[in-house]
Amino acid sequence: MSEELESQNESSTENESSTNISQNESIEWESLLNSEKQKNQQCEEKFIRLMADYQNLTRKTQSDIQNGINAKVDQVILDILKIYDDFVRARDAFAENKTNTTGLDSILKNMDSLLKKYEVTPIDAIGEIFDPNKHEAISVISDSTLDDNTITKEIRKGYISQNRIIRPTLVEISKKSDD
Repeated sequence: MSEELESQNESSTENESSTNISQNESIEWESLLNSEKQKNQQCEEKFIRLMADYQNLTRKTQSDIQNGINAKVDQVILDILKIYDDFVRARDAFAENKTNTTGLDSILKNMDSLLKKYEVTPIDAIGEIFDPNKHEAISVISDSTLDDNTITKEIRKGYISQNRIIRPTLVEISKKSDD
């Protein structure tokens, strides 16, 4: 019997030892798993930040490209408007001398159609209150019948394109006289 007890003791010691090893391995595996979970979470957070940075960069790049295109288009339109102004002045000068302006009227009509096609619209100013975003005052007159900063004369037409002021209107504004 003593041999049998010894054999049982050895067997139980081996089982306990095996159980202890399994528990130790299990603890190690859990520790490794938790470590990998943390690394995975850090990678996910880094990925989310990188994706947000990428999306912000994409939006900024698209905005910069669009702003560059708008600036070039505005410059071309401003150059066209200078020529348009010259044609208007020429027509007005010929009309004062009672010279036929049919050809100039036709050119101006075509230019008006071109501006309309590209959504370039004039700024209406006469009778309006001065707005420094749309108008540029270059002279002031005294008039007690008008409110301060009322636009009395349009010296050069201003224009809006795509909801942007591409050229402010040059105006004369009123100031109440000190009577």
